[in-house]
Amino acid sequence: MAIATPMKTKKKIFITGANGLLGQKLVNQLVDKGEFQVIASGKGDCRLPGDGFDYVPLDITNASEVEKILASIKPDVIIHGAAMTHVDECEMNQESCYNANVNATAYLVKAAEAAKSHFIFVSTDFIFSGEEGPLDENAVAAPVNYYGETKLEGEKLVMACKTSWAISRTVLVFGIAHDMSRTNIVLWVKSSLEAGKEIQVVDDQFRTPTLAEDLAAGCILIAEQGAEGVFNISGPDFLTPYEMAIHVADYFGLDKSLIKRADSSTFTQPAKRPLKTGFIIKKAKEELGFEPKTFQTAIGILAKQINLARA
Repeated sequence: MAIATPMKTKKKIFITGANGLLGQKLVNQLVDKGEFQVIASGKGDCRLPGDGFDYVPLDITNASEVEKILASIKPDVIIHGAAMTHVDECEMNQESCYNANVNATAYLVKAAEAAKSHFIFVSTDFIFSGEEGPLDENAVAAPVNYYGETKLEGEKLVMACKTSWAISRTVLVFGIAHDMSRTNIVLWVKSSLEAGKEIQVVDDQFRTPTLAEDLAAGCILIAEQGAEGVFNISGPDFLTPYEMAIHVADYFGLDKSLIKRADSSTFTQPAKRPLKTGFIIKKAKEELGFEPKTFQTAIGILAKQINLARA
């Protein structure tokens, strides 16, 4: 007589900011993999397409709400991707930024400790001064804007937490997702050049631009492996925004003469930008098996997604 094998219970993974670009990619990839029970959360109603996951409305700036919901779910893993990320908005509305990026992280860390969850925090290259990129995981943080300051404070809270943790630092994330209003460098350059508009693009800033799917994949590798510590999760190419714009024009066969070089002093913005960041991703490649797409390949992926969205 055959003996029934007991079904293995899937681990629960809880995603904050699930309605956003990264959140949507995380949920899609996790559902496709089928290894975790996926609980997505966001402020307000669910804007995620598809199924295969549960959704919980959650205001992460409400301490009692965070405590109550996480205590009832008891997730094995939390990926905290929600944040106030618009750099100029953060500079002008510092109280809101602190509440979203620091206080909310403190509430989630406390809830993770109570549930003994593996806590994964998504951070940014903007914690650095921009004087010496590309940077490895041991680079000394020195933010030049308020957004960077709050994300660094969030990192410190995570590093001090009494449960297993990891930090996934990333750079200039781009992509498209369902019901998203915010643009990115690829879409902005493409639409501007298609409209025959002349654009000024900085050539004195350096980044390693990151496809949203790759950032999601890197975070999931950390979750699957229970990896701990700091990991740089970004694209492999060290480029200026001007170089990125030229790549976009070349890919779509658009008029490059409309792209004009500029330096950072050309633009008046409330928040200062670090000039040279970008990441060295050797650790993530060797320890996690992280394999991000080149910027050129990523543009091709976006082009297919744009065509599908129009179909």
